[in-house]
Amino acid sequence: MPDLEERCTSAGLKMTGQRRVILKVLGEADDHPSVEDVYDRAKGLDSSISIATVYRTLSLLDELDLVVRHEFQEGYSRYEVNADHHHHLVDLETGKVIEFQNEELEKLKVKIAKDLGYDLIDHRLELYGKKTKKKK
Repeated sequence: MPDLEERCTSAGLKMTGQRRVILKVLGEADDHPSVEDVYDRAKGLDSSISIATVYRTLSLLDELDLVVRHEFQEGYSRYEVNADHHHHLVDLETGKVIEFQNEELEKLKVKIAKDLGYDLIDHRLELYGKKTKKKK
């Protein structure tokens, strides 16, 4: 898959230095950063970046479907590069977001849509849970 900057250029987005820094932060993230997280990380690379620039850039990337915006029932958005298809399990105690893929689930979603008379076009699945306590 082409890198995020290449995908932005292909989508017609003008590449400024500040946008490149924001893309670098997103591309290197191994979590699902909030706007504030992206801002803090970007500010560490380029002190001239404003929070407004981060908001505008993330909004634009979301509109172009280059990032995915998540609302994990926390009252704020988190972002990730729109790359491979996966789902999320959110630990309600720690807020940790665990990415997973499951082939059986993929087949079941298509079957459910088909059984209801639809072709599955898109979907999003988020699971919320608490770690199972081990019995002593």
